[in-house]
Amino acid sequence: MIVKNEEDVLARCLDCVKKFADEIIIVDTGSADKTKQVAKKYTDKLYDFSWCDDFSKARNFSFSKASMEYCMWLDADDVVENEDIEKIQKLKKELDKKVSIVMMKYHTAFDEDGNPSFSYYRERMVKREELHLWEGEIHEVIPLTGRLLYTDIGICHRKVHVSDANRNLRIFEAMLDKGKKLNPREQFYYARELYYHKRYKDAVKAFKKFLKEDSGWIENKIDACEMLGYCYYALHKEEKALESFLCSLQYEVPHAELCCDIAKHFMDRAKYKEAIFWYECAMKVPMNETSGAFIREDCYGYIPAIQLCVCWWRLGDKDRAVQYNELAGVYKPKSREVEQNRRFFEMK
Repeated sequence: MIVKNEEDVLARCLDCVKKFADEIIIVDTGSADKTKQVAKKYTDKLYDFSWCDDFSKARNFSFSKASMEYCMWLDADDVVENEDIEKIQKLKKELDKKVSIVMMKYHTAFDEDGNPSFSYYRERMVKREELHLWEGEIHEVIPLTGRLLYTDIGICHRKVHVSDANRNLRIFEAMLDKGKKLNPREQFYYARELYYHKRYKDAVKAFKKFLKEDSGWIENKIDACEMLGYCYYALHKEEKALESFLCSLQYEVPHAELCCDIAKHFMDRAKYKEAIFWYECAMKVPMNETSGAFIREDCYGYIPAIQLCVCWWRLGDKDRAVQYNELAGVYKPKSREVEQNRRFFEMK
């Protein structure tokens, strides 16, 4: 782990880690709080690393201190639920030593009931002797080489405080100021940072530059089309937004997330028949969890169902509205929206 000023979450994470890890290595990058005191309660393998705006260097330094057969990384605000701890313990006993990298789900957003709503696979454990190295100053990654194992083990990223919101953009712009040419992956994430900072015109240019890259990863290109659409909405260019969503179809069969985006575009303009077409498309798209794409799980069932309920009601078909509301309830039994709709239908 690499950490900085994480005294409020580190113990929460390490209470999980101590149940499955053979050694715990903490690399502190300049904490000014009690992070190091907390870490010392769990391990004597505590190291200092002078922060240099390069996450891969820090992570590679942390891996260099490891002595076990496999290295696993976590962030301080990650949590491993009990069922996943048990799965990791079982994995340690049964893992085929020919596996180079173990992939685990990363849950980074959650619904009102605490269930994951946004997930994607990350390289979580790597075989130490194969010298897998991190790459990239920001949004660092380990290239996927060797034999991969995809598991259903999940790591929950549960923030309790806001980190430096400007850090990522600052690192990217420092790279550019030094004359570095961003590779396609870096260009994609730089464009995302511009969007998050509401620099929509700059983000449009950055996304378009990324989309012109021949070597850009297809999943990133699909995401770029989606976020480009969001930029155009913010700039009040609604037709451009729709064009951006539709451009994603040139790369692969539609993703449910984009189907929902297109459907919402029509629904917001009271074009319910068109919205129904795209929400029904979303219902038919299979979820490909191992593609590496960012997945909004609700787009693969719940959102299309609950929105189809509304569309059919607006078109005067109560029976279909009720049908889709109940289907939404199958996907999310505790949904407040589903229950509100049931009460509404009873009143009508």
